[in-house]
Amino acid sequence: MFCTRAVSFANSCNALTLRAVRANFHQMADELPYSYENSALHERRERVFLILAGFFLGSMAMLNIVGITRFVHIGPLALAVGVLPYPITFLCTDFISELYGRRRANFVVWVGLALNLFVIGILWLGNQLPPVSEAARPAWLGEEGAWNPPPWQQIPLADGAAVSFPNGLQATGELVLFNAIFACASGAVLASMFAYMAAQFCDVALFHFWKRLTKGKHLWLRNNGSTMISQLVDATMVIVITFWVDFSEGRKTITAMLILIGSNYLFKVVIAALDTLPFYVGVHYLSRYLKLDSHREHAL
Repeated sequence: MFCTRAVSFANSCNALTLRAVRANFHQMADELPYSYENSALHERRERVFLILAGFFLGSMAMLNIVGITRFVHIGPLALAVGVLPYPITFLCTDFISELYGRRRANFVVWVGLALNLFVIGILWLGNQLPPVSEAARPAWLGEEGAWNPPPWQQIPLADGAAVSFPNGLQATGELVLFNAIFACASGAVLASMFAYMAAQFCDVALFHFWKRLTKGKHLWLRNNGSTMISQLVDATMVIVITFWVDFSEGRKTITAMLILIGSNYLFKVVIAALDTLPFYVGVHYLSRYLKLDSHREHAL
């Protein structure tokens, strides 16, 4: 009798546990931007999402750090090196929007904003901490001369020479390398944050607007239509904010500003047009690989 009751109690516990697992499963499935089918397929979908989000966030961090530290030319276009990885961010958000839905795309954009704040926070902290110097070295720590700054940390300038930076800083006598990086990157990150928020949310919203309007058809339209408009917002805001101090003090003319905006925008538009074919191919094969219906909206 005791054994029978014990077995019955165990079966009841198992049934309750099974119901709880099923309830959690259904709750988790409801929160996903796609239907949950099995753990292997779920892992595959999340792995691809992680790759797309990783490229997006890596490109964001790179462009904010290298920013306007160097200008290059590609044919007639004058570009800051920070612009080079930026078109990748729009391609990644378009893939995420198409395959995973608007909620996931917006989530990645918010994480990108947090990454921007983290980058500028670390740059600010590095700028506030005192530099290494032999005078500050404790007598018991290391050999004499071990705390001398490395030769590349401070670059001597010619007598009377001065270097101006976009944030208004002027260096004379010697140029501290990190200060130069901070002066270039801090202005670029601030400009990038405002432009980034406006452009990326504009891109996601327009992408889904065209997708709903065309009922999932005309992939080229939502890919290019959303990117080309949002890139104009980004190109204009990032140049105006970055070089506003130079412009207001007369070191940059309106013509120079328009050339930078035009070069920036034209480069991004050309890249957006060129990535249409890879976007078509990527959506075609990833939809099959992930077993997702790219024609419907996910988790709007």
